Amino acid sequence: RMQNSRSKPCSCPSLKLREVASMYFTMVAAFLVILVVALQGSAPRESDFPYKVPLDPQGLLELSWNVSYPEQAVHFQLLIRELHFGLLFGMSDRGEFENADLAVLWSDGHNSYFGDAWSDAKGQLHMDSQQDYQLLGARRAPEGLYLLFRRAFSTCDPKDYLIEDGTVHLIYGILESPVRSLQAINISALRGGLQRVQLLKPNISIPELPGDTRTMEITAPDVVIPSQETTYWCYVAELPAGFPKHHIVMYEPVVTAGNEALVHHMEVFQCAAEFDSFPRYSGPCDSKMKPDRLNYCRHVLAAWAMGAQAFYYPEEAGLAFGGPGSSRYLRLEIHYHNPLVFKGRRDSSGIRLYYTATLRPYDAGIMELGLVYTPVMAIPPGEDSFILTGYCTDKCTQLALPAAGIRIFASQLHTHLAGRKVVTVLSRDGRERQVVNADGHYSPHFQEIRMLKEVVAVFPGDELITTCTYNTEDRSRATVGGFGILEEMCVNYVHYYPQTQLELCKSTVDPGYLHRYFSLVNRFNDEEICMCPQVSVPQQFYSIPWNTFNRDVLKSLYTFAPISVHCNKSSAVRFPGQWEKQPLPRITERLPEPVPRCPPAPGPQPAAPIPLNLGQLRRD
Repeated sequence: RMQNSRSKPCSCPSLKLREVASMYFTMVAAFLVILVVALQGSAPRESDFPYKVPLDPQGLLELSWNVSYPEQAVHFQLLIRELHFGLLFGMSDRGEFENADLAVLWSDGHNSYFGDAWSDAKGQLHMDSQQDYQLLGARRAPEGLYLLFRRAFSTCDPKDYLIEDGTVHLIYGILESPVRSLQAINISALRGGLQRVQLLKPNISIPELPGDTRTMEITAPDVVIPSQETTYWCYVAELPAGFPKHHIVMYEPVVTAGNEALVHHMEVFQCAAEFDSFPRYSGPCDSKMKPDRLNYCRHVLAAWAMGAQAFYYPEEAGLAFGGPGSSRYLRLEIHYHNPLVFKGRRDSSGIRLYYTATLRPYDAGIMELGLVYTPVMAIPPGEDSFILTGYCTDKCTQLALPAAGIRIFASQLHTHLAGRKVVTVLSRDGRERQVVNADGHYSPHFQEIRMLKEVVAVFPGDELITTCTYNTEDRSRATVGGFGILEEMCVNYVHYYPQTQLELCKSTVDPGYLHRYFSLVNRFNDEEICMCPQVSVPQQFYSIPWNTFNRDVLKSLYTFAPISVHCNKSSAVRFPGQWEKQPLPRITERLPEPVPRCPPAPGPQPAAPIPLNLGQLRRD
């Protein structure tokens, strides 16, 4: 239907007496507020907490938050619609309940307590000696209990999670029985789960929309969500005949009420202009009934993931759609995550595009950085953090970018299932200058277009270097690059202006050097393996015995061998030039590792929970 890490230790500064006294009285005041908390009250204003996400599939736990960059802290508001005997909320590296940093509310059936805790490698809970989840208040409202608390980005507590840019894995667990103490909580018996969000949203000013802005909704046509855990639903929509060129200036999600916890992410793609028409389709994306031609609808117009807000283009640029040379056909793709296997839920979610006929000075473009989709880039099995890097070289940017450069304002990172970290760095004259986008807790299950905190200027001669880290500990054979979900990618789709002819700037290892690697492995290996040229590259990788020598030689090959550079126009034709056997860019100066900033702490505090008067809690 279409309508118009854990924190790194650091030295904390000493405190002046006045600061200590000030913080002491602030803490006492906050403590008194908590003890005399009103059990009835109105809900906090929604504008105080602009970001919101359901934590559980039923929507019984709803997290809202705001980010204070001056304070370097996040303020959380947790709405518990059905309070049993408490809950755990926290963060961990990849959503595990072991080695997690937790805020815990629990009750022994008579009294309730709140405290900052951590779990060890076995999942045993411990009260944290440094209480960094600071309770600000709790109040009952008709819709449930609101819990308000604060947490600094960095605490200099080795038991605490360091809140960074990028994805954060939030975890929750519901206590359904009273517990006599924090240590008595058995994590493995809890009803819990995880939710991924970008906690540190960029603090950017929102541009004003043009006066002639119109909207168009690309939404699912009243779909019955399949009663299975994971569904990707595809729907083809069509722009009106003769629709002229417009600029998309903003888009936002349209989520059917009641389905907020089921609609995981959504994307709108434009189809390829070389086809006059595309068949109508509404059904699962992996269905045999899906027309093959829909595979040619790959140009991203909009992408949204749970917890994301509206996306705005900079006021001087818009994303062009419509007009000559542009397809009228769009493909909406919705990922439904239905772990409780609800039956018969109907859905009309999608994305609302805001567009204008008053064209802005620049068309925005999307450029692919990273690695070419090819099996010559591979990851051995059983690796906990294997690194592959793709290069957009100075030679390519010198040739393809305008003299005034381009401005990158947003980025979407992408790998398949083995991806764990992704970072793109801008390098100039051999020196790393700026991180374009980084996600140290990247998840392939949470991909969104993220507006950057600051626009990145890229000039002719600059290099854009994209590095991906993979984990293949659960795999028994090599993982090669490619389009399959069990193959791998390393991509950063950067959104920039003004649009240029350069649509893809990526690299891969020189195939000749890889062939030498296979020959070397053959020579040094005891077993007879056919590393013959007539055998495909994936088959050669699959037949390698992955001993330490073969692993180490492959790692070093990827760090010194020449590369084949793909410096491509939108027509998939390379810019003229010599692109094979290119030397790897030399980096003479790296960016320093960011040092976490420690908030001033008022000396050692007792590792004691805060008592809360929440009345009698009950079993259902």
